[in-house]
Amino acid sequence: MRIVFFGSPDYAVPSLRACLALPGAEVVAVVTQPDRPRGRSGAPQVTAVKAAALEAGVEVILQPEKVRRDTTEGLAALRPDVGVVAASGHILPNHLLESFPHRVLNVHASLLPRHRGASPVASAILGGDEMTGATIMRVVREVDAGPVVAQVETPIGPLDTAGVLTDRIAQLGAALLADVLPRWVAGEVEEQSQDASQATYAPKLSRADGVLDWDSDAPDIWRRVRAFHPWPLATTTYRGEPLSIHAAWPLDEAVDGPPGTVVAGDGRDLGSTYPGRTVRAVVACGRGSLALLEVQRPGKRPTPIEAYLNGDREFIGARLGA
Repeated sequence: MRIVFFGSPDYAVPSLRACLALPGAEVVAVVTQPDRPRGRSGAPQVTAVKAAALEAGVEVILQPEKVRRDTTEGLAALRPDVGVVAASGHILPNHLLESFPHRVLNVHASLLPRHRGASPVASAILGGDEMTGATIMRVVREVDAGPVVAQVETPIGPLDTAGVLTDRIAQLGAALLADVLPRWVAGEVEEQSQDASQATYAPKLSRADGVLDWDSDAPDIWRRVRAFHPWPLATTTYRGEPLSIHAAWPLDEAVDGPPGTVVAGDGRDLGSTYPGRTVRAVVACGRGSLALLEVQRPGKRPTPIEAYLNGDREFIGARLGA
């Protein structure tokens, strides 16, 4: 089985390694995003998939800005049997999809048809879903609308952030791919059409999505804190500067003051719900309140609220987002 793999971020690496490890299979090419400047130095950095492919000795690594016909022709010359996609960041045209004898499968990070699109993990947390997972589907021209080949579920825990959940789904999806791909190529797996009436959409995130509205209910804000970690991060303003919130916990009780007001917590231990954390600073919300557990000022590291309060005595009584 000759495989072309399309992928770019860390999420895709377990699926690439699953393909590399399949008995009798060969990854004949990897298609990933171009090297781009990152970090303070601005030096070009390779994608996580390119790094893994180089380590594995994959000889053909293509990095087009867009997949055009010359890319399709170059891949066709390698005589691939099937394509595999995991968050490649490319739009795959019909001439490419149709060039594979066994078409192209995608490892998508949701239980389709729920959360089609670019931010399925964050959207599952924002939606208050109890379960999510990975879906292997056949790629069609419409985004994430192709027939489902297989799915695997995982519960969304109260401490799961988008980063934690993405890593877990990546591993589950890779294991499912390793099981399904050989049987798919052998014609032993039947696909099932999605119910389009049940589809929801997960748009690409921007930094603006992370800005908190303290008039919202505390559980909604808490889900945003988790959904936008590690990017773009839930943010508010304090003394005219950004304040990022890395961890928080919703409380039923209201506190005095308009939404965004910070009051002293009662010091209770959150116990088994959030081991090792205590309620020291609480923010008034539209309904209920939010205990801040870890915050970050510009140019500083994320700091547990207990340590942060030791260095900022004026935080209690401030109004965030004003």
